[in-house]
Amino acid sequence: MNRLTDHLIVISFDCLSALDFPILETLPHFQNIFKNGALIPQVETIYPSITYPCHATIVTGNFPVRHGIINNTLFQPGRLSPDWHWYRRSIQGTTLYDEAKKANLTTAALLWPVTGKAKIDYNMPEIWTNRPWQNQVLLSLLSGSPGYQWDLNKRFGHIRNGLNQPELDDFVLESAVYTLKTKKPHLLMVHFTDLDTQRHFHGFSSTEAVAAIYRHERRLGRIIAALKDTSIYENSTIAILGDHSALDECKALNLNVLLQRQNLISINTNGKINNWRAYCKSCDGSAYIYLKDKHDLQGLNAIQQLLDSLLLDPDSGIEAVISGEQAAAKGADGMCAFMVEAKKGYYFLEDFQGEYIKNISHKNVTADKKYTLATHGYSPEKDDYTTIFMAAGKGIRHTAIPSAHLVDEGPTFARLLGLDLGNTDGRVLEEILTY
Repeated sequence: MNRLTDHLIVISFDCLSALDFPILETLPHFQNIFKNGALIPQVETIYPSITYPCHATIVTGNFPVRHGIINNTLFQPGRLSPDWHWYRRSIQGTTLYDEAKKANLTTAALLWPVTGKAKIDYNMPEIWTNRPWQNQVLLSLLSGSPGYQWDLNKRFGHIRNGLNQPELDDFVLESAVYTLKTKKPHLLMVHFTDLDTQRHFHGFSSTEAVAAIYRHERRLGRIIAALKDTSIYENSTIAILGDHSALDECKALNLNVLLQRQNLISINTNGKINNWRAYCKSCDGSAYIYLKDKHDLQGLNAIQQLLDSLLLDPDSGIEAVISGEQAAAKGADGMCAFMVEAKKGYYFLEDFQGEYIKNISHKNVTADKKYTLATHGYSPEKDDYTTIFMAAGKGIRHTAIPSAHLVDEGPTFARLLGLDLGNTDGRVLEEILTY
């Protein structure tokens, strides 16, 4: 299969929404992309619409039920800070960067989710210490390309301020520019999280979120300039995408509190879970409810009765409940007993003691980072909840199509590089390609 481009740069601006387009169309570098390339203003995301499942979908072309990243974090009931799906081994099937590597193309990834220990030539995976005994530098080095990461940290590490934004994205930007100039990869995947962070802690349309979009404009300009400086610009393709949108919320739902009251979760004298029959695993705007024993019909009936009563209560915050089979049909984890969708203004946490509904304000968001003012994870069927895609450069037609799906992006990227992801849930967006 012939390649349509020599260099593909995929830039993920986490939480970039279709609702951001009125701002984007006023910014020169974003304008340059969609006025000279392809624009898809409405891209439907996946369920659950959270970062790690979304980014696994982007590189596989499949829904979570097939690629296996069904949540951001692992199922570890009662753990205050669960581990994330950091490692490539969690993804089932092949990926865009795997196929590029097989074709002897040079690959690079900067903070791209679920790439720990992946076979990527120049890899700085998104991973952070989650236990007191871990060392951030050592953990990162051992999970990616040690020499490459060491070099980046020596050159640009002074920019970082831990995981705080916007310094983290500024560090990633300098790393991306340096990588383009010195490595000239055939595939570069970059994940920026500034906008997502600002929306979580300040709200969807906050001045902080808008400021992050303007910073992304500057970052995009720097990447375009780097391509021009390396003389590969004419033979390159830039793809810009969001993974999901977000919705403002002011109340957190703790279904595990209700499960504990029904003796489906038991707690020891230290306030820790020592056993459970049912557990609610948050996906922010949605949640899975799992049965420890799928043959526990008594537990299943108790959950069903609880959820039925919540659906009848207009103040419960619950919008919809579907079965595990229905969840799988929507691309989510079919191993759950139920999947629960929150109403707008609500999202899920996993607390198992205290109140079922917790009111959220700027004050407790500032005091405790587990609370947020805007989040994602909701059903893609929610109104005003689409993301966006644009691309320009070699192999891209100057066109606009009204809509597409997140699963279509991976197969399209593969076609640009002359690769094939196999039998995917998505399709190649032939209408934006030129041969």
